[in-house]
Amino acid sequence: MPLSARVPDLAALEVLLAIARTGSLNAAARQVGVTQQAVSARIKSAEAQAGVALVARTSRGSTLTAEGKVVAEWAARLLAVASELDAGLAALRNDHHARLRVSASMTIAEQLLPGWLVSLQAAARHRGEQPAEIVLTAANSETVAQQVRGGEADLGFVEGPTRPDGLRSRVIGHDELVVVVRPDHPWARRRQPLSPGELASARLVSREEGSGTRDALATALATALTATAPRRASAARTTAPAALALSTTAAVRAAVLAGAGPAVLSELTVAEDLASHRLTRVQVDGINLRRSLRAIWSGGQFPPVGAARDLLAHVTRRQ
Repeated sequence: MPLSARVPDLAALEVLLAIARTGSLNAAARQVGVTQQAVSARIKSAEAQAGVALVARTSRGSTLTAEGKVVAEWAARLLAVASELDAGLAALRNDHHARLRVSASMTIAEQLLPGWLVSLQAAARHRGEQPAEIVLTAANSETVAQQVRGGEADLGFVEGPTRPDGLRSRVIGHDELVVVVRPDHPWARRRQPLSPGELASARLVSREEGSGTRDALATALATALTATAPRRASAARTTAPAALALSTTAAVRAAVLAGAGPAVLSELTVAEDLASHRLTRVQVDGINLRRSLRAIWSGGQFPPVGAARDLLAHVTRRQ
């Protein structure tokens, strides 16, 4: 049942209790921290709203009327509950600032987030603030989105080709997928780039279903194959099954190094392997393997106030 318009606000009830304790408008004003004129105005407004006289003013001070004393008893209980609510909200605000739950897809969690979090905490210390406690979960992009939707993460980072349904997002960077093989693989000696069809028909070492890397590759292949063969509207379903489907980027990289076959991975993940010639990059023509990296969150236009919004702002400034 909604409250009627006759209920005075909390500030007026707080003044009423101060008058009951001090017996004076002036003393009540000092206790509450406002002017005497403000106290008088709040009481007059409360009396007009409630429709009853609450305070009797005499030359010796101010006392509560009989009705005022009853209202003051009710107000004391109400203000005690409001004080608990105020303290609870403060604790929630402090928790949002002091603790941040982040869920990120594998490439971002392994290659980018450690640097972001270290610099975020260093910036907080530079400002003389206590850095937030960061709880990081690494998962595939589909799981990250589920955790953000379910309230298990305050902020998520994904690599998929599109924004997850029902969530807000912001592009915070880009990376590129590359085809990599061991130097002794036949593709390492190719003089001609792979075609999208050759890549689609190859049995790759791959991430599992729900991975942003796998989804981005499937989308890029579907676009490229449909462009070269418009009648094949189901081009995405013509790709060969994976030679191995693994749950982490590190496992895919290790499998390629062990000779399991080619893979498509973020350039960020294999940069050191390419520089040291442990892996060889295979060129591919006719396909766009560049993808967006996104921050995702649930709710309003911006992430929740506190550490989540601070991290997004920090990451955005670094790009």
